[in-house]
Amino acid sequence: MSSKETPATCVGIPLPIVKLNRWVLLTCISIAIIIQQPIITTVLFFIILSAVAFGKTGSLIYIIGARIFAKQNENAPTEDPRLMRFNNSIAAILLGGAQIAFIAGTPLTGWILSGFVAVAATVALSGFCFGCFLFYQFNLQRFKLFGNQQAKQEGT
Repeated sequence: MSSKETPATCVGIPLPIVKLNRWVLLTCISIAIIIQQPIITTVLFFIILSAVAFGKTGSLIYIIGARIFAKQNENAPTEDPRLMRFNNSIAAILLGGAQIAFIAGTPLTGWILSGFVAVAATVALSGFCFGCFLFYQFNLQRFKLFGNQQAKQEGT
């Protein structure tokens, strides 16, 4: 979110792009596992890492999806960009761990970590977003522990 955007005014990510992100994760990891090529997960790791670091502007998947689905995106429902970044952060952590495992000579661990991302993408495409569940639970627990810090800061 840029400094000009607030949670109430942030522009969402169109759902066709969200689904494209999930399909890319699932497809690339599945192909990598089938042909046993960790380099595919490495490339995917850097693609997702740039999306986490730079948001929509750094997301190759978002840029391609915005062009491919331009007409659909105009009237499509959207998802909160913070949620997408959270989900991509989880994927980046798991894929980063997989890269470490591959380098360390434990490919089974690398494939398991990569497989977690593929399973999460599959489940999300089926209708239940596990990352979304974690995001809301995280925010709920943070609110319970710290309250609404933004409201407190605005009140002073």
